[in-house]
Amino acid sequence: MSKLSINDLMNLEEYSFVRSDFRHQVMAHKKNRLVRLDEHAALYFEDQLTMQYQIQEMLRIEKVFEADGIQEELDVYNPLIPDGSNWKATFMLEYPDSEQRKEMLAKLIGIEEKTWVQVGDLDKVYAIANEDLERTTDEKTSSVHFLRFELSDEMTVAAKQGAPISMGIDHAEFAVEVSPIPAGAAASLVKDLQ
Repeated sequence: MSKLSINDLMNLEEYSFVRSDFRHQVMAHKKNRLVRLDEHAALYFEDQLTMQYQIQEMLRIEKVFEADGIQEELDVYNPLIPDGSNWKATFMLEYPDSEQRKEMLAKLIGIEEKTWVQVGDLDKVYAIANEDLERTTDEKTSSVHFLRFELSDEMTVAAKQGAPISMGIDHAEFAVEVSPIPAGAAASLVKDLQ
């Protein structure tokens, strides 16, 4: 999956005309890019389209139209596009109640590194987390993490051949497994692989 360039983006005026339709297209696409691990944890898998939408929205909100500013946004979001041998996801811990969120984020330190994917009966692959900056402190983890799951050639072949894909978390305070993930999500993730 190729990275985005300035030529892949619409200028602010063009985007204003198509924004509603483009947003509808992206929201429909994102439905198969979400794997809900349970009511409090979800993986939102990113790809070229989800990142294009994110960049277009940031440019719109910040009213960025100069090449340097556009390139800055590309530099921030392009690393979240899969490289053909991996899956990249935004991992969200979702606790609507602020007191519960505070309590759980203190208990879940390191959860991002205990989040995994598995193809068929091959070994689990644990996430490489937050390559851009550290999001966990000694007191708590963050409610948002950016994860990369690097797959072996064997895993890529197995996924393309239809092996079931499972995902979960092996944290002492939070253990969950989805096996297999929904078929629509699996089909969408296989498209990320070369």
